[in-house]
Amino acid sequence: MNDVLAMILAGGQGDRLSILSEQRAKPAVVFGGNYRIIDFVLSNCANSDISKLAVLTQYRPRSLFNHIGAGRPWGYDTPEGGIQILQPYLGKADADWYQGTADAVYQNLYVIEEARVREILILAGDHIYLTSYRNLVAYHRSQGADATVAVYSVPRSEAHRFGVLDLDPSGRVIDFQEKPKEPRGSWISMGIYVFNKDVLVEQLQADADLGEASSHDFGKDIIPRMFRTHRVFGYQYHDYWRDVGTIESYWAAHMDLLQPNPPLDLEDPDLKLRTAGSIPPPARFGPNARVTESLISPSARIDGEVYRSVISPGVVIEPGAVVRESIIQHRCVIRSGTVIDRCILDKEVSVGAGCVIGTGDPNIPNRERPDIVNTGISIIGKRATIPSGLRIGRNVVVGPGVHEELADLKELESGASVHPTHIPLHLFV
Repeated sequence: MNDVLAMILAGGQGDRLSILSEQRAKPAVVFGGNYRIIDFVLSNCANSDISKLAVLTQYRPRSLFNHIGAGRPWGYDTPEGGIQILQPYLGKADADWYQGTADAVYQNLYVIEEARVREILILAGDHIYLTSYRNLVAYHRSQGADATVAVYSVPRSEAHRFGVLDLDPSGRVIDFQEKPKEPRGSWISMGIYVFNKDVLVEQLQADADLGEASSHDFGKDIIPRMFRTHRVFGYQYHDYWRDVGTIESYWAAHMDLLQPNPPLDLEDPDLKLRTAGSIPPPARFGPNARVTESLISPSARIDGEVYRSVISPGVVIEPGAVVRESIIQHRCVIRSGTVIDRCILDKEVSVGAGCVIGTGDPNIPNRERPDIVNTGISIIGKRATIPSGLRIGRNVVVGPGVHEELADLKELESGASVHPTHIPLHLFV
């Protein structure tokens, strides 16, 4: 795959992930205990033997920079390969930021033009799946395609949230609808594209020339125009794939990992999932610990009860504490007697003794963001401190760094939000 350049779009803000992506890019959000979302696409590239790789960043990229580094965990710190991390040129106006996915690639057109490759592989940096792109590229070549879109079948009732394609018997795209109210098909775009190099350069230049008449997006503009005039095909992908762009989908993807036969194998020897960082010591379980259907990461200390949950490295769960159907990220401390149910705790949250987090009516949405926090899952931001004895309802958002703001409270009712009076700079990492 030395004749393929992969470009990973990793600049998204991820507003629908609420406070989890408030101070970091969505691809930098933790997933599966030990990993970050971007580890999946980086590992896929490594497993495909793709040696030329560019990561396009924009929103709060510091966590991504620190995590990726020179790319050593994925084998990119060699003379033959390497990761380029690209940022938009920022002038004084917001317009200098990338205006869409196609514009992000267009602003780095020199990388494509200088690359000695046949095809450009455009990848989203915020999806959960493990694969090799070899079959996708081979299919693209066998069809004599100008562009190929990876497609995934979903129930038609869910297709309206995605770009929907219709394919003829040969696999050629004959229709494309971006988030239609009434989808005519059930093949959705995965946001993964293969373009012949010269075709992509031509299409990006033509799209840029349209100015404000285009939103400069692959799904909204490039593919809908191309399929009418070029050979655009759909590559049907049948293995596990999840877009974790919402709180509910992020939580549900973690619950998928806890099935007796999980649809995604994080320990697949043929599709190795890699991440940055040293190997921590093993997890420790106290004499009264009880763990059922859960993923417990190294260096966690479990003395309480954990049911159907994902626990990141360094988490401490004291005796008498109970965690159910929750995602607990790095170095959180949960004191004795606390009960946590259907919650997501960002890194380094401290929860006092005797708290109840996740109780009450799950049908009361968050009052500030009813559009994204509405499925009964409460979210506690990075380095927040929950005082002992506090009861927190469903669909509650506690912002990063919150501490004294909760000191005098006994209860946070369902749908409430609490934000810090100031956000220290260290929370941006």
